[in-house]
Amino acid sequence: MMSGVNPADAATRAKSRRGSLIDSTRMRQLIQQTPEQLTATVADSGYRAEMDLYAGRFTGAELVEVALSHNLGREINSVLGFCGGNLGDQVRVFAARFGYANAKIVLRAVFNEVDVDDVAHNLLPVENEDNGIWLDIIKNNSTLHEAAGNMREKQYRGAFKSLSEESTLSDYEDALDRHYYSNALKVVSRKGAALGVLRSFLKSEIDHRNLLNLIQGAAIGMTPEDRQSRLIVGGSLIPKSQIIAASNADLDGIVDLMRRSTRFDASAFEEALDQSKEMFSLDPVVLWLQSNQQAVLSRMSYLHPVSALPIIHYLSSKVQEVANLRLIVRGREAGLEPELLEAHIL
Repeated sequence: MMSGVNPADAATRAKSRRGSLIDSTRMRQLIQQTPEQLTATVADSGYRAEMDLYAGRFTGAELVEVALSHNLGREINSVLGFCGGNLGDQVRVFAARFGYANAKIVLRAVFNEVDVDDVAHNLLPVENEDNGIWLDIIKNNSTLHEAAGNMREKQYRGAFKSLSEESTLSDYEDALDRHYYSNALKVVSRKGAALGVLRSFLKSEIDHRNLLNLIQGAAIGMTPEDRQSRLIVGGSLIPKSQIIAASNADLDGIVDLMRRSTRFDASAFEEALDQSKEMFSLDPVVLWLQSNQQAVLSRMSYLHPVSALPIIHYLSSKVQEVANLRLIVRGREAGLEPELLEAHIL
């Protein structure tokens, strides 16, 4: 193995790190703090090195946000460093999504003609050496087609083969999502219990993403053809043979499709959907899907303790911690009420 660490040791290290994350009780206590108190608390919660790194250029919420992003990148690289051999390959399947997320940032910046200095100031700060190649693409390209064609990593360029100069930003983003999951499923398509577990997790992610896309499409009146174009092949809840039917279904029809699966809590999902209808907002559905996905990952991690799942569970939990902290810091800086913020954190 590359690092000399076996899967059991790697899983134990990941579980230990997950245990050091901010728990839900503490996270809700942070909502009550002032922006100034939050800055100090976040620094003391494992992010001081990154906040010191950026303190010369940023203050307040901006400082916290950029430090959170940099810390997450460092942590991903650190975890990959103690996952060798086949285990490392499996964890990289999950970690690859962060590169795809950066590709989306680049495409949005090019499409919206955002100055590269503005992107370097916050979204892809220059202090992080990994961001250099992304910033160069923004600097040297003026159209989506050019930027996509000049992405240096072959896996990103391959995502855009079917797109043309007339393709929209949404087309490019959807293509990246489909390409990520297509590649990920290919990596875990070989036989073996460990790969089977990871494959099941990826399929559940596709299911949740497809379900959200269907709900969004139905809510805003997208045509069945447009809804179908946003779906990702490879999930379990909506097999390829049912994609057309799902794309034509209204909200009640989508719920009926979900009821056919014994592995999906259609009743709880319907409750979240009813809340969304009452609030005229998709937030309850989005939060339920996110919470359900975390529960799926937690359960699979528990059932398969010596696999890539406990490590991926930690990384996913770390991502959620960063997202929650970012939401709290932004919200408190903007003067949002604690009750509103608490309703939107996991």
